Amino acid sequence: MNQQAFVLRIAPGGIDKVSVALAENQIIIGWSKAEGLLNANLSWEQFRQIIRDTYYSDEGTLRKAGAAAGHMWRFIREMNVGDLVVVPHGSEFYVAEIEGSAIYDTNKVTDDTAYRRPVQWLNGKKPIRRNLAKSALISRMKTQGTCTEAADLLDEIKECLQIASSGQSPTFQTDLQSRLIRETLNELHSGRMDSFGFERLIQTVLTNLGAENAKIIPRKQEKGADILATFRVAGAFRQVIAVQAKHWKPDPPIGKEVVEQLIAGIEAESANLGMVITSCAISDDAVNAAEKYFDETGIKIELVDGEQFAKLIVEHGIRTS
Repeated sequence: MNQQAFVLRIAPGGIDKVSVALAENQIIIGWSKAEGLLNANLSWEQFRQIIRDTYYSDEGTLRKAGAAAGHMWRFIREMNVGDLVVVPHGSEFYVAEIEGSAIYDTNKVTDDTAYRRPVQWLNGKKPIRRNLAKSALISRMKTQGTCTEAADLLDEIKECLQIASSGQSPTFQTDLQSRLIRETLNELHSGRMDSFGFERLIQTVLTNLGAENAKIIPRKQEKGADILATFRVAGAFRQVIAVQAKHWKPDPPIGKEVVEQLIAGIEAESANLGMVITSCAISDDAVNAAEKYFDETGIKIELVDGEQFAKLIVEHGIRTS
């Protein structure tokens, strides 16, 4: 069986439990009151129904129950021994290797940590700095949701582990890339660019990332999105991303009002996804606002800070046609 990878946020009920997971050599997920999910004979519909009956019985649709069931299904049914799990934690992340099947500890229901899996924490249980990761892995670690598939990033995860665990000295390539990222970020902050130029730069980067169209919305017509980018998935499915561009100095970090502006743009343009791209940092309030919107609607908002945007520029270039 091919090795897989996942990103798992260990914060059941919004409470950080990473230290518990590290101490007990386990990974942990929530929804502990939904008993019986380890029954291998449950169909997807039965599995989802248990979660709906336990947590979302007042909801008029299956969206929230389905999303929660998807996270639990991946944790219980799709993870296998030998798979890697990335656990984001602040500006760092940990990596674990699955060592056994999911278990249900009835003594841990009250603190919402009953569903667990035994793991071996790699890199000597030491965290890895996020800035060692490439932009795609950084983006996946920011995803709204508890458990996300990441098999396509397996090589990047292994590369981070190798660099972190071996104590390798930086190479010419890594030194050069780090310097280019720092210099790019410095140019974003202090270079010859205004807000209009920042929007054009984002337009170019999105095009280099595969957008078949990236349109800057004229200021007088803007409804909350500065740019609309269209991507084709598998050549057929059209995905529209609404982008809010904020060309700010390093401080202060953007707040929740920027996310609220983008939400208005997402809804006005009927977009499938949202992105905030900024040259500065992103506040916890903005992160919380994006997560709340995802919980309510299922629409994800990607938050790209200055350092991650600089990485995107360095990794994908700013070629223009």
